[in-house]
Amino acid sequence: MASKCVHKGCGKEFTDADEQCVYHPGPPVFHEGQKGWKCCKPRVLTFEEFLEIPPCTTGKHSTVDDTPVEPKKEDTVPTLPDQAAVAQQSQPPAPALPRSAISPAIAPPSTAAPVAEESESDDPSLEISANTTCRRRGCNAGYNPSASRDEEKCVHHPGQPIFHEGSKGWSCCKKRVLEFDEFLKIQGCKEKKKHLFIGKGKPPGEEKVETVRNDFYQTPSTVNVSLYLKKIDKDNAKVNFAPTSVEFDLPTTDNKRYKDTYPLFAPIDPEQSSFRVLGTKLELKLAKADGTSWPVLRSDDKWTGERIQIGQAGRA
Repeated sequence: MASKCVHKGCGKEFTDADEQCVYHPGPPVFHEGQKGWKCCKPRVLTFEEFLEIPPCTTGKHSTVDDTPVEPKKEDTVPTLPDQAAVAQQSQPPAPALPRSAISPAIAPPSTAAPVAEESESDDPSLEISANTTCRRRGCNAGYNPSASRDEEKCVHHPGQPIFHEGSKGWSCCKKRVLEFDEFLKIQGCKEKKKHLFIGKGKPPGEEKVETVRNDFYQTPSTVNVSLYLKKIDKDNAKVNFAPTSVEFDLPTTDNKRYKDTYPLFAPIDPEQSSFRVLGTKLELKLAKADGTSWPVLRSDDKWTGERIQIGQAGRA
C-alpha cells in the first residue's frame, strides 16, 4: 500500500521505504517579506518562488513529521527595584489614547487580486504521469490513473497566500492560523469538478525568453550579479566569460531558453569569475581586472557619468 511522505518539499507517494527522499529538514522562515527554509540559504519574495526552492537534503521517506520545532522563548518580566517602583508609582498616568489611534487586533482585509489560472482543465491529448499533484493551491490531490476523472472533486484556494504579523491564510477566505503546517492544512474554499494536473499543452518547440531582470552590487574586487530566471536547467546551463563580455545560454526545465551576451562596463578576469544556478536565479561573481567602480553593469546601459567611489579616499 502506498504511503505519502510528509517531509517538507517532498510530499510524494511511496511504497519502498528505502527510496531516496529529497526534502527540507528545517522549518520555513518568513521575515520582513522574505521567505525561505532555515536549513538552506535561498530567500525569495513571492510564495510561488518559495514553493520552488529546491530541497537541500537527501534521506528516506517518512510518514512522521520530524521537522525540528523551534523552542518558544518564555516571556520574563524583570523585577523593578523598590526605588524604581516607587518612582514609577509617583508618575502621573499617561493620557488615554483616542479609540481611533489604537491599532486593530485583526489585520485589514487584503485587496490582493486572485491569481489567474493558466487554464480551466487539462489538455485531453496529453498524458498525465502517475503521482502528479493537482496544480490548484490547497488541493494537493494526486493523480490516480485507475479512477474516473468525471468523479473528481477539486477543493482549492483561488486566492493568494497572505502572511501578516505572524498570521497566515488565504485572500479568498477568512481563516487565519499561526503555524505554517496549519496553514498548509486550511481546507480549500472553492470546488471544481476536475483537478488541474498539467493544464493546456504547450506549442511544439522551445519558447524564447527575450529579457530577464537583473541587479548587481560590487566590492573593490568583484561585481556580484543576479539574473532572475526560474527553473534553469543546471546541467545544461552555459556561461562563457570573456575579458569584456559574458555570454549566456540558459535552458529551463519548462522548455524555455534565454540567450544573450552582456557587454560589460569594465574588463574582468575570466579565469577568476564564476557562476552558480539557484532555484529562481543565476548568480555571477565577476572578478574586476582593474578595480574600476561600475556605475552600471552593461556598457550599453544609460548612466549619468557619475562614478561610485569604493574604499577610502587618499589623504591630501
